[in-house]
Amino acid sequence: MKFENMEVWKKAVQLSTEIYLANRTIKDYGFKDQIGRSGLSVPSNIAEGMERSSIKESLNFLSYAKASCGELYTQVVIGHKIGYYNDDSASRYKSEAQVISKMIAALINKRKEFI
Repeated sequence: MKFENMEVWKKAVQLSTEIYLANRTIKDYGFKDQIGRSGLSVPSNIAEGMERSSIKESLNFLSYAKASCGELYTQVVIGHKIGYYNDDSASRYKSEAQVISKMIAALINKRKEFI
């Protein structure tokens, strides 16, 4: 299956894009850089994992994507606490990160069946 057709990849791209755009006005370079990198890492690692030729390599990159999703969630929580995100935005970003994380976990479990 092509990663571009996968719902989990599409959702991760959408979330990363939304957060990236929301951060345009944030002047805190350290925060903006870190959350931007973790947000970009989720769909990028899904893509890389699906492009790998071995299941073991694929699982490694999908695991990185899931871990980056947890990192992104944490950074949204912190961004909300320090006033960078309002309640609605933070709630939406956290909810979407949780959905994506569960989807990645399901994908990992499905791919483990081929080991």
